Amino acid sequence: MKQENVSQTQVLVLPFPTQGHINPMLQFAKRLVSKGLDVSLVTFCGNKPMEVQDYSSVKLEPVFDDLRADNILEKSSDDYYKRFKSVVTLRLPQIMAKLGMSKSENPASCLVYDSLVPWALDIAKEQGIYGAEFFTMSCAVSTVYYNVYEGLLKLPIVEPCVSMAGLPLLQARDLPSFVYDIKAYPTFTQLLTDQFSTFNKADWVFFNTFTSLENEVVKWMSKQRPIKTIGPTIPSMYLDKRVEDDSDYGIHLFKPRVPWKH
Repeated sequence: MKQENVSQTQVLVLPFPTQGHINPMLQFAKRLVSKGLDVSLVTFCGNKPMEVQDYSSVKLEPVFDDLRADNILEKSSDDYYKRFKSVVTLRLPQIMAKLGMSKSENPASCLVYDSLVPWALDIAKEQGIYGAEFFTMSCAVSTVYYNVYEGLLKLPIVEPCVSMAGLPLLQARDLPSFVYDIKAYPTFTQLLTDQFSTFNKADWVFFNTFTSLENEVVKWMSKQRPIKTIGPTIPSMYLDKRVEDDSDYGIHLFKPRVPWKH
């Protein structure tokens, strides 16, 4: 993308609605803003707003849904995810329209979507804009799920040790619990392997890591398709201090009982 078009670039960031997924994608969004891009973050809320730090670098696009309706909070994780998908699938095109994100209005627009919501790529393509998949987990962990998705690692695990390209020899118990014990968390096992359903369809793929941290596995994953490492995604104050007043992630799903002392 040409430098002179950066100011016209509209980016919408869609994280999976848990703290560990919001944090790295929000930090990435702040970096994009610092480069001159116009960035908005979709937040999936219950019937009340979440705790948000007073900052304005990233615009927020809240999607409200009363999770107490139909007793969603009392049901399974599978029910919650289906509700999240249903509501966001309806609202995301509306948000894009409000922001002027379409091929005709702004061809430089891009949706950066959490790898746990691969169906969002279809929405981006329907609007004629770019789609970038963001893996919030380490490349090593993601590689395990990639091997499962591609059938290179068969489930259930029956051998005491597992060998995968780019990784050292692993004992079965070293694997993520969603892979090691598929009967305990079948919904999450499917969710995490389905991340790779758009791996070869997205315009870009970002990993929350850096090459020197996971050199071998990053090299191996890069051979499957071009990827970009964009980590570490932590507040700039603890890294390079290039993002002004960035000492905290900024969005909190839960209010702390004891405030931090600075």
